[in-house]
Amino acid sequence: MLSRAQVQQLLNNLLELGPRRLMALGLIGFAVLVTVVGGAYYLSRPEFETLYTGLTREDVTRMGAALREQNIAFDVNTAGDALSVRPSQTMQARMLLAEKGLPTSANSGYELFDKIGSLGLTSFMQEVTKLRALEGEIARTVQLMKGVKAARVHIVLPVRGSFRATQQPPSASVVLRTDGAIEARTAQSIRHLVAAAIPGMSRDKVTVLDADGSMLLAEEDEASAAPTKMASLQKTVGGMVQENIRKALTPYLGLDNFEVSVSPQLSTDKKQINETVYDPESRAERSVRNVREKESSQNADRSTPTTVQQNLPDQQVNAGGGKNSSEDKTRREDVTNFEVSSKTTTTVSDGYSVKKLFIAVLVNRARLVADLGDKTNQAIVDSKLAEISQLAATAGGLDKTRGDQIQVTAVDFIEGSRELAPVPPISFVEMINKQLGSVVNAVTILAVASMLVWFGLRPAVNGILTHRAQQEQAEAAEVAELEAAAAALALPDSEEAELNLVEDLEGKMQRTPQKRLEQIVRLDQAQAAAILKDWMRREEAA
Repeated sequence: MLSRAQVQQLLNNLLELGPRRLMALGLIGFAVLVTVVGGAYYLSRPEFETLYTGLTREDVTRMGAALREQNIAFDVNTAGDALSVRPSQTMQARMLLAEKGLPTSANSGYELFDKIGSLGLTSFMQEVTKLRALEGEIARTVQLMKGVKAARVHIVLPVRGSFRATQQPPSASVVLRTDGAIEARTAQSIRHLVAAAIPGMSRDKVTVLDADGSMLLAEEDEASAAPTKMASLQKTVGGMVQENIRKALTPYLGLDNFEVSVSPQLSTDKKQINETVYDPESRAERSVRNVREKESSQNADRSTPTTVQQNLPDQQVNAGGGKNSSEDKTRREDVTNFEVSSKTTTTVSDGYSVKKLFIAVLVNRARLVADLGDKTNQAIVDSKLAEISQLAATAGGLDKTRGDQIQVTAVDFIEGSRELAPVPPISFVEMINKQLGSVVNAVTILAVASMLVWFGLRPAVNGILTHRAQQEQAEAAEVAELEAAAAALALPDSEEAELNLVEDLEGKMQRTPQKRLEQIVRLDQAQAAAILKDWMRREEAA
């Protein structure tokens, strides 16, 4: 680190150079800096700059043809979906492609109606344009989903007729181009999206495929769809139970010290249960009927009895021997109708139910024994496994009455079975080839900087140092002349004054020539004038 004296000395040296030399030195340093920075930027910038990404092959072909017509160099990446041009031609290429309407997306939406006029447009053309616009809008929405790079949608709308007994339902098909394997839930979401966007379309009429030709979702009957649905449901339920067990055992055993396998047995049978319950304790009178009847009757027989006396003259037959009877009837009827309360329950089960669960857990014996310590035996290991079994059963939701089973076993894991094969390191030649561009740029920048320093800054510094040496020699010569003049001007009767004059001149060697000349003039003006004339004659002679 420079000291204060050294810094002051450096500033004094720079000030002694003069304004012109300081300005020249500053300009040379600025030129070197600008040249080095500009060369580094020019050499380190990429040869091509990305113009557009996420292009289709058709767009790349059309854009390449347009750029080739204008003699603009371009490059296409290995995936074929990005276009690059030179940095100096980026704006020109963008303006050219925008003028030609590129890139154009194949999924044009409702902007198709902006390009057609109403004059001469038939109803058929309107329907076709509407169908194309609907396909393009749905494809744009599908492309927004994660993992979907491109999508094509084909919609079939039936022609409605007035005299048709049955109408054909609309259908659609979607072709996807993805980054990798697409999940089943994403395909289901696409099916729901397309079915909801088209009036009258059901979800089972939408077919989803990928670019490899694999069928993701298709219209299937119940007989063929049932096994697929059951397998997917078993996988989902098994994954949920397995994840719950993993969450419970990971803090207890560690991440790589156990394995869990779950095999569920499910039932997807539809059940409908109707149940009616009557409560005899809860009743209410609905109607009451009361009947009261009373009947009374009397009978008297006053007829003359038939006897022999009736045939005798002047004989009166007494009729007092007739019969008399009376009858009384009373009827009473009470009828009460009660309403007995009842409850009807209808249960419909359309989901799934777990019939049985089979769980297997493998524990790393070596890690388990290490955690238990040196003083361990089989009984302690078995108790530990029983504890793990109880924990896994609780986390997995096992039901012993249902017949669920769980098996926990401690085994020795094979070392390195989960480790991936190490990637071999790249060779020195491959490393040099990958870094060759950066190495060339760095060497070029260093070479340019060295040349500027060697041929620009070094001569300027040498010139400054040479001028400084010459100035010091001239100052030494002037000092010698001043000492000689001081010796000539010394008074013979004042040796002490002469000694003081010489010491004063020696002590002021570091003063400027102007100061020393002023001192000589004060001592003897005539002698100083003679010295100045002598200098002038020397310069004229030179």
